[in-house]
Amino acid sequence: MFRNWRIGSVNGALLAAYFIPVWSLIAFSIIVAPVRGLYERPSVAVALYLSDHLQMAGMDTVRAAWLLALGRLTVVAFFAIYLVLLCIPRTRKGGGSDEALGIALAIGSLISFASMVMASKVGEMAALRLHATELLMLLGAAVVLVIEKPEAASKAAEVAAPPNLQPLGLEQAELLHNR
Repeated sequence: MFRNWRIGSVNGALLAAYFIPVWSLIAFSIIVAPVRGLYERPSVAVALYLSDHLQMAGMDTVRAAWLLALGRLTVVAFFAIYLVLLCIPRTRKGGGSDEALGIALAIGSLISFASMVMASKVGEMAALRLHATELLMLLGAAVVLVIEKPEAASKAAEVAAPPNLQPLGLEQAELLHNR
């Protein structure tokens, strides 16, 4: 059953198993109560940075919290799309699900990096460790995704190509009157 799974597929599935429930809970707590959700442990560095360094007022803080929740839910959605595409064997073998994983990794890395920088600016060490760990997980998966290539197409598919797609004899150019 697991003979055609690549390391990047397993790595992406494990990342999705972490990020989907964790970031969904964080985002939904921000959606339900924006200020309270923003000041919980996973987002406290962002909240302190917004209030201390950017001097955001109440409604602006709520808007920033909703924007953070939207970003996290976007990452969750792309991880979910990746898992759905991963269940289709032809898509998994050909690497068709890698785009969804790449988008999730890019947006998630951006959010984690920004949160890590904000945590270092406000001196929140627990949040700094959390965001640095998440960023390293995302960047590690991105490295595996870039280095590992999907399976090459089999020779049987090339042989079964229609005659007009067969390679030309003696490498002659195909002109309109040669068809």
